[in-house]
Amino acid sequence: MKKAIASAKGKLVVFIPGMGSITSTFLAGIFNIRKGLSKPFGSLTEMGHIRLGKRTESKHPKIKDFVPLTSINDLEFAGWDIFDHNMYKAAIDAGVIRSEHIDPVKSELEAIKPMPAVFDSEYVKNISGPNVKKGVNKMDMAQQLIDDMKKVMKEKGSDRAVMVWNASTEAYHAPSAIHESLEAFEKAMKDNDPEIAPSSIYAYAALTLGIPFINGAPNFSVDIKAIQELANKNKVPIAGKDWKTGQTLMKTIIGPGLKTRLLGLNGWFSTNILGNRDGEVLDDPSNFKTKEVSKLSVLDSMLDAEQYPELYGDYYHKVRINYYPPRGDEKEAWDNIDIFGWLGMPMQIKINFLCRDSILAAPIVLDTIQFIDLAQRAGFYGTQEWMSFYFKSPMVKEGLKPYHDIFIQKTKLENTLRHMMGEELITRLGNEYYE
Repeated sequence: MKKAIASAKGKLVVFIPGMGSITSTFLAGIFNIRKGLSKPFGSLTEMGHIRLGKRTESKHPKIKDFVPLTSINDLEFAGWDIFDHNMYKAAIDAGVIRSEHIDPVKSELEAIKPMPAVFDSEYVKNISGPNVKKGVNKMDMAQQLIDDMKKVMKEKGSDRAVMVWNASTEAYHAPSAIHESLEAFEKAMKDNDPEIAPSSIYAYAALTLGIPFINGAPNFSVDIKAIQELANKNKVPIAGKDWKTGQTLMKTIIGPGLKTRLLGLNGWFSTNILGNRDGEVLDDPSNFKTKEVSKLSVLDSMLDAEQYPELYGDYYHKVRINYYPPRGDEKEAWDNIDIFGWLGMPMQIKINFLCRDSILAAPIVLDTIQFIDLAQRAGFYGTQEWMSFYFKSPMVKEGLKPYHDIFIQKTKLENTLRHMMGEELITRLGNEYYE
């Protein structure tokens, strides 16, 4: 039965904490696409097709023609950053895209300037900026964010919004007692507890207003029970965490292939060099720890050592990120994979992925915005596991292990869309699908 989905008419405001390289690249792309100067390469919502029914029926509509997504022409943008540079200057400084992409949309980019951000140097030590909020406590900071969002939505004439975290990876802090319930969390905010991270303040503010929250970093922003309680209480969807872009994208493509062919793994060594703001932040060990936890989790659950101890019960996994300023946003990721096969004979796979993190992230920012808005209009709330396709460390309901296999993730995403629209789910089981 088709789900009742509210209309996507009207403007959708996209609130973005963190308006640096990813955000400026994303916005420049959106404005170029609107002007017909580029195509939305990498975007499933804009370019992807979905199969319906039997293969013999040859029904493959575009996803954007199948489900009622918000048009990219109806997106409005606002956000916060510790630097007050408008998005034109941010795009120039980031050095991700060329002038041929920036100059035609200069006026649109210049019109977007960050609001003062909630910032705590204990969570991000290697960068600082002047454009920050001040308040009596963290609850006051949250209220300032709420006021910002209300003002922008009134100015834009919109009653719908989403929030996308594009800001830095925060220093690693394990969840504690104050994160166990909404009541304890709100008290800790009023007490200015140091264990309340800035990203969780943004999440709290968004969910309080009924605005969905997408976590593009490995922070525990919406993983904690208190924030999930708020999401369920206000019936708001949440998704995350950590954009799956470069090296981890390759792992979720290569890893399932090894497992499918039952090839064993002795070790997987991964290292990265990058010189953007993300690399500078991750040069601090406490911030790298947060990223490391996210990256290391991928292989463990994907390969499933419990079922295949002879193949995956004793492999060595190492991840390194090295800050190298000359490289800028043009990250280079190296992987050495030691595998074994028949008779235990050793083999190797080597990957050298010269990628651009912000270029890979921009289309998935767009997809997740459109999909989480769709989820809200369809009445979905809480953790949106069907959006795992986009994240390094996907959120799942308590007690479940995440799927990291990108092909399983895509099947789950597509079947969720079919379910929304009352179409038969495709399992690829049974002869009828092979006629």
